[in-house]
Amino acid sequence: MAADACTLTPGDIPLLVSFPHAGTDIPQSIAQRMTPAALLRADTDWHLPRLYEFVREMGASTLVPAYSRYVIDLNRPPEDSNLYPGQDSTGLLPLDSFRKEPLYLHGEEPDLIEADQRRATYWQPYHDALRAELARLRAAHGVALLWDAHSISSVLPRFFEGRLPDLNLGTADGGSCASAVQAAAEAVLAAQTAFTHVTNGRFKGGYITREYGRPGDGVHALQLEICHATYMDEASPFAYRPERALRLQPLLKRLLDAVVQASA
Repeated sequence: MAADACTLTPGDIPLLVSFPHAGTDIPQSIAQRMTPAALLRADTDWHLPRLYEFVREMGASTLVPAYSRYVIDLNRPPEDSNLYPGQDSTGLLPLDSFRKEPLYLHGEEPDLIEADQRRATYWQPYHDALRAELARLRAAHGVALLWDAHSISSVLPRFFEGRLPDLNLGTADGGSCASAVQAAAEAVLAAQTAFTHVTNGRFKGGYITREYGRPGDGVHALQLEICHATYMDEASPFAYRPERALRLQPLLKRLLDAVVQASA
């Protein structure tokens, strides 16, 4: 178990913002076996903690991993089952990128023993911290709200046709949060025209949303997948664009304020 696998910053309101794909570190023992495409880390949820920096002023908890999703995908089930049966997907230990580029040099792919080691070292600490913080928030407030923050390239033919909507809300088809919480988020999205949006479209919520969202037990989970183009450059070196982010951040804050209020 890596002591530096993730950083939890506790808050004082019943909101935890999780960033499972924002990590960029790759241990040298793994990096030396990877392709140049892997080391580019194009599929990172770039700059998301910066985009959401306002949540600390709100009093929210945050959970940020250190390591890249190419080391292990924290939003996949530990047994590596496909969350979208019948659709293409990358796995717990991805072997190719979103553009189907190999991530490992020939013959250097991880075996089952290494997969188990990475699960214990990188995946488990994140989920232990996530579960413990949700339990703390629920004990303190009677309810806990998990916002699983993601971002992605706006055009990825491997996974969807055309251009993805700017904002993609996922609630596991309504199973991961109370209907009032989902409705509150949808009302905020519907009241604005600057960004396109959809609920439970191509992205319905990954493992984290589906596993931890237990509205009957007072734990509500939502995932928001944001197109990179709304706040950054989609091409390397993937620069953050403050002028774009400033347009998006007030909407994100309204979304979070609304779901926190609806979950109370």
